[in-house]
Amino acid sequence: MKRGAAAVYTAGFLQGAAFVMVPALGHILHQAPYAFGSSAYGFLYFPEIIGAILSALAAGSIHSRLGGSGVFRLGALSNAAAMFLLVAAAFTDSGLAYGLILAETLLLGIGFGLTNAAINRSASLLFAGAATAAVTILNAVIGGATAISPLILEGFHSSIGWAGWPALLALAWLALLLLPIAAAGPAELGGLRAWRRSMLPFAGAVLIYAICEGSFGSWANVLVSVNRGLPAASGALALALFWGGMTAARFALGFIPNRLLHRRIVYLLAPLGMAACFLLIPQLITASALLMAFTAAGVACGIYYPYSMAYGIAAHPEEGTQMAGLLVGALMVGEGIGSFGLGPLQDLLRLGPIYTLSALWAIPLVWLAWRNSQPAHAQGTRPHD
Repeated sequence: MKRGAAAVYTAGFLQGAAFVMVPALGHILHQAPYAFGSSAYGFLYFPEIIGAILSALAAGSIHSRLGGSGVFRLGALSNAAAMFLLVAAAFTDSGLAYGLILAETLLLGIGFGLTNAAINRSASLLFAGAATAAVTILNAVIGGATAISPLILEGFHSSIGWAGWPALLALAWLALLLLPIAAAGPAELGGLRAWRRSMLPFAGAVLIYAICEGSFGSWANVLVSVNRGLPAASGALALALFWGGMTAARFALGFIPNRLLHRRIVYLLAPLGMAACFLLIPQLITASALLMAFTAAGVACGIYYPYSMAYGIAAHPEEGTQMAGLLVGALMVGEGIGSFGLGPLQDLLRLGPIYTLSALWAIPLVWLAWRNSQPAHAQGTRPHD
């Protein structure tokens, strides 16, 4: 195994487990002693947008000063601090807990942005001959962690208390810093010099995709266990199966050799699968049907983000970390919109109609996938900007 690969893929697992903590706590935060309403719960995701923007703007500049390891270490420390804040929130009253979780999501956004910028770039460099597969598998590891993390959290909740899981993750983030970090890649541009207009279509694709992912992932638990009135375990399982379907799709497509898979066609078909799930889920009532539908939604969401990342880095090799940071920032902004935005929006529309209208996101997603995967954009030959 190449130096630093263990740190890269371990960080991916920890990032996925940490990222899903607030969605996994959805049914707990809606109940006493917290009793957050839909708007208050949705607003918890807003600081992630701020953290994501900060990290997207800073990733290239930090890389130019501290190198890839500096970006990685700052991200790990931010994630550890976020998990410690979540632990503190478990032992406070409702008002203080809300403030602590808001601070937690801000640090999580920063940590997610910096860590993912570092590890996606490192994966593309460690396995340069198969960069798309390496990035896809890395994001499969992230998705696998998001799939099992809600179940682990539920296990802690029913035994010693839910705070045990974020506490364990916080310690793991600190221990990760002891692993060998991937060697620095080639010199890159950072700061304002690294920004290119040609990055924007990739960021736009990820932003819209992440709104869809956030709409599924952040509200699966609530839709199943609150809106449909099904057991809390069913809500946790729906969330786990969504991420599990995403993980399975990424592993399957990541390991298939390039000669056997036309990746561009899969990239173009993915938004149509998301649209079908948005249309189907509001029509379902039973737990089994909803669980299957959220699994299918995860499969449909599986490859759009890692393929966008791989195509974007390939098109901007001299600004790889800045490109990765921008796309991770776009992911977090979209997740924040899909998570935070759906809270206040439910004062006007029920979640079912919101899902139905969300199927329209497939239109720009298909066009952007077609545009970004053209050889002129996907292989580093970009227009003058």
